Amino acid sequence: MQLTGEQLNKILAEKEGISQKKAKRIIDTMFRTMAESLKASERVDIRGFGTFKVKQYDGYTGRNPKTGESVDVKRKKLPCFKVGKALKERVNNGHDH
Repeated sequence: MQLTGEQLNKILAEKEGISQKKAKRIIDTMFRTMAESLKASERVDIRGFGTFKVKQYDGYTGRNPKTGESVDVKRKKLPCFKVGKALKERVNNGHDH
């Protein structure tokens, strides 16, 4: 099963007894704030879940595999996630703590 944003909104609304519209605003605010923090190169630590951070990759000269031509690959930043111990245990042991 894949959990979509819409399903997440519905689950939050049902579990907390709030409207789906309010649940959506809460989730949107949370993810927007996380994205803004990552854009500012700040870490986002969610206790019991994991840590999000941005890794910087330098540019380099690569090769186009079809033509063999040299290609300049620009520097880039990529968000990365490191799973927390509690989440890892929940997934592996199949129960909550």
